[in-house]
Amino acid sequence: MAIKEDVLEIRKIVLIQPGREGKIFGKAPAAPYTLMRLASLVPDDIDVEIWHHDWEPVENKLRTLGKHDLVGITAKTLEIEMVQRFTKIAREAGVQTVVVGGNHATLMPEDVTPWADVVVTGEAYRTWPKIVEDFQNDALQPLYNDTEWADLAGIATLSDRVITQVDEKRRYWTPMLEITRGCPRNCSFCTAIRVSGQKMRLRPIEEIVEEIQRRKIDRFFLTDDNFGLAFAINPDYTEKLFLALEKLPLRGWTTQAEMMVAKYPELLKLARRAHLDKLFIGFESVNPDNKKELGGKSKGHIKQYEEAIKAIQQVGIGVVGLFVFGFDNDTPEVMWDTWKFGKNVGLDSMSTTVLTPYPGTPFRAQLIQEDRLMPNKSWRYYDTAHVTYYPKQMTVEVFEKEYDKVCKAIYSPFRIAQRGLRALTRYPLRRMPAKAFGSFSTDYGYRRTFAWRHAVP
Repeated sequence: MAIKEDVLEIRKIVLIQPGREGKIFGKAPAAPYTLMRLASLVPDDIDVEIWHHDWEPVENKLRTLGKHDLVGITAKTLEIEMVQRFTKIAREAGVQTVVVGGNHATLMPEDVTPWADVVVTGEAYRTWPKIVEDFQNDALQPLYNDTEWADLAGIATLSDRVITQVDEKRRYWTPMLEITRGCPRNCSFCTAIRVSGQKMRLRPIEEIVEEIQRRKIDRFFLTDDNFGLAFAINPDYTEKLFLALEKLPLRGWTTQAEMMVAKYPELLKLARRAHLDKLFIGFESVNPDNKKELGGKSKGHIKQYEEAIKAIQQVGIGVVGLFVFGFDNDTPEVMWDTWKFGKNVGLDSMSTTVLTPYPGTPFRAQLIQEDRLMPNKSWRYYDTAHVTYYPKQMTVEVFEKEYDKVCKAIYSPFRIAQRGLRALTRYPLRRMPAKAFGSFSTDYGYRRTFAWRHAVP
């Protein structure tokens, strides 16, 4: 397909964030942070807009576009069919170039190439300005790749016009922020190193502080793959970061980590002073037979889990336990053992998801080799709530039945209230009103994720 036949002046650039959640109590769940940064790279003399499908459905807006508009869309695997539909609508409206990037395009570009005009793999912060330039010069290429995983200093600083346009406080429950990128672990089921690289990279602290202040946000969730590894990889940087964040008037922030952070009590104390509320800890499995799949970050040893949770909670930081069901050594009993563990150890929240064979992962390659991928399962089922392969120790029917039972127990209103109230009592009485939302919202979000098992047709 010829991407362009003549040179066209850009009327507008539109960046689209797909979504299936819609608004929750009047706001979309999470701000489109990556697109905010990409939009900030657009020259000031070109109009740029970010459209978020969770905030406002984009189909009718797409029909207002034409050949002078450049459209860019990012997508996770579960969203890629939605993106294909958006692309079709844009073309029918007269748009000549639709650029598709994000996790799925990076993991499986051959799946996107047949219907996207331009495919972007990797981080796009370096290739996106080139795409805009090439569009203007009638020189677009079908594929742009940036998997060099270069230094993060000075990358895609948010512009004031983008901050104003997105209007995070009014439109979104959760502002997002990046501090580190990449993860040295290599879990067999995880896409992190294939999307962000295996080397952990660190943003300059002064840039982080400046961004928080200019955005005027007082709470956020880190997009980092495994922020907790910074405790071990660069403790000096981590200490300086916490000391800098301590000075800011933050209400709280949360991030993903692994249980090794419990080995750094002094950094944990600093983290609490820096307003860190909760750590999302990837325990992954309570079954020690699964340790080879966990990339070295977890071994399934309950005693170690208990000690780590206690050490983290003792400094006033909450722990959200992340668990995955469906490894080759898992039986239905493992799911119930996980529930009992979470209940007995006093986790603040629990995430229990179905192992998902994402493109580009060793787990998916294994399933293909063993002919265990379920046929006719479209990408929208790759949402960690649906079974998309044949387990080894149980049938698909048994897996789904027991998973439903366990999740209904974990995410019952009573259990959500119990965990939320327990988390809330960790704070002084004067701070409880400010912490009420965060104490219950995580479990509520996971309950919604589980609910998609019975919502996706």
